[in-house]
Amino acid sequence: MQKSIQEITDSVRQAGSWVDPLRREIARTIVGQSSLIDRLLVALLANGHVLLEGVPGLAKTLSLKTLAAAIRGQFHRLQFTPDMLPADIVGTLIYNPRDGGFVTKHGPIFANLVLADEVNRAPAKVQSALLEAMQERQVTIGEETFPLPDPFLVLATQNPIEQEGTYPLPEAQVDRFMLKVVVSYPSRAEEREILERMAHSGPLPEVQPILDPAHLVAARRVVDDIYVDDKVKEYVVDLVHATREPRALGVQLEGLVQMGASPRATIYLTLAAKAHAFLEGRGYVTPQDVKTIGLDVLRHRLVPSYEAEAEGLTSEAMVGRIFDTIPVP
Repeated sequence: MQKSIQEITDSVRQAGSWVDPLRREIARTIVGQSSLIDRLLVALLANGHVLLEGVPGLAKTLSLKTLAAAIRGQFHRLQFTPDMLPADIVGTLIYNPRDGGFVTKHGPIFANLVLADEVNRAPAKVQSALLEAMQERQVTIGEETFPLPDPFLVLATQNPIEQEGTYPLPEAQVDRFMLKVVVSYPSRAEEREILERMAHSGPLPEVQPILDPAHLVAARRVVDDIYVDDKVKEYVVDLVHATREPRALGVQLEGLVQMGASPRATIYLTLAAKAHAFLEGRGYVTPQDVKTIGLDVLRHRLVPSYEAEAEGLTSEAMVGRIFDTIPVP
């Protein structure tokens, strides 16, 4: 027997009673960046990962560390470098001379929230090891396979300015990130607030835990029950298809798209919209949920052609044109 929308909404509000207290607790440490925090929560609720682009100093590490403390999760930070090896991430076997055997040493990937800082500075082997762990949620060390903690979220960062000594992520690997979030500078008022809070040598406010990782895992089951109307499903499919066949859907992007979004985008856009509805305390998805989260799901899956680059047209601008053209149900 299917639940009514009201019953689902009641379940969402009961299971999501921690959302507002969590936002308030994080705001005690982090000034602004509410969009980033919400995107991290969307990824946790939808069991995805986040690729973050922004210049240094915008509280990317602090945001994830604060979130980890607020959910009683384990946090590890990985600074990616060109001389890194896969074993530096997943772990390795260490020989024990006493008994002549090998002991498994787990790497820093074994945490609830992992910050992969400047992921494009590591060679392809290391990137593959990280992305395999993200996809399979397990790692193999020697002949044994070990499951990763649940929830498990990777926040990978890229510096958009400095490109010397980097290994750009291939499109097939970038596609595995549910969201790509671009973090901009704070407003003048926010920066003044940052000055008031942070311009001292003392410790930051201690983060009070609001919930356990188990609560997030339980909330995912409620997110799965959130209702998506057939018209909204058609809207999602139209948006993704418009990245591949823009002319068929009346979008003026002919010859400007080198590669469109894969079916993974359709899945992720629906899951992310459900998670966004959960954060808003609703048991159903609206087209506005899709529009709010859509740019973050699609911007890294749409590859501009040479003609688009010559015209200075970015993937964000093309996604915006798609949302402006496709009729909202």
